[in-house]
Amino acid sequence: MIITEKKIIGELVAEDYRSAEIFAKYGIDFCCKGNQSIADVCEKKKIDVSSILHDLTEIVKPADMGNHDYQSWPLDLLADYIEKKHHRYVQDKTPAIQQYLTKVCQVHGKMHPELKEILDNFNESAQMLAAHMKKEELILFPYLRKMVAARENEFLVPHFGTVQNPIAMMKEEHSVEGDRFRKISDLSHNYTPPEDACNTFRVTYSLLKEFESDLHLHIHLENNILFPKAIAMEAEHAKAAGVLN
Repeated sequence: MIITEKKIIGELVAEDYRSAEIFAKYGIDFCCKGNQSIADVCEKKKIDVSSILHDLTEIVKPADMGNHDYQSWPLDLLADYIEKKHHRYVQDKTPAIQQYLTKVCQVHGKMHPELKEILDNFNESAQMLAAHMKKEELILFPYLRKMVAARENEFLVPHFGTVQNPIAMMKEEHSVEGDRFRKISDLSHNYTPPEDACNTFRVTYSLLKEFESDLHLHIHLENNILFPKAIAMEAEHAKAAGVLN
């Protein structure tokens, strides 16, 4: 997408919701005052137009759709990838979604009471995911890295007994969040904004839909690849060390 300074802000956000993040960064109202061009707003707010055009161009670049062979990745590389990509995604996107949802509730909540329930569910999810990821980062992932670095005949005995114990807890928490986002999807009619939705409303639903998609991949990588690899490696180490026959 080629973005010029003559582009109308509201139209750009409608075409690509990711651009809203840049307008918010520069303190530009893309909703109620979204009928202005980028050039006009930059002139009024004394913003370097070249800087905002650069940021907009970067953020709307097509995502890398290359298929990664996650199954072939070493256990520690996969844990690092999940933490740096998916955990950071949750940490980065959660505040913006909460801010947008709160604003949309205040403006549209009377006509669309489901928004309050969506906000409540998302806030609960944000709180639970923050605690969930911290447990992985402080307990489970460090143990996985230690296993990878251990000598072939060395068996590490974690304080939680076996890696299967925290994995069972993580999978249960994944299930809870999967159910919660199915409820959010149902409440939002699969993230379909109503006809009277403003730009902020539409951006909020787009962000929620993207968040759910990222969460699905995040959970897939852990449940179906990382966790089975961890259980298998622990069993191999135990057998090599003579703990298991």
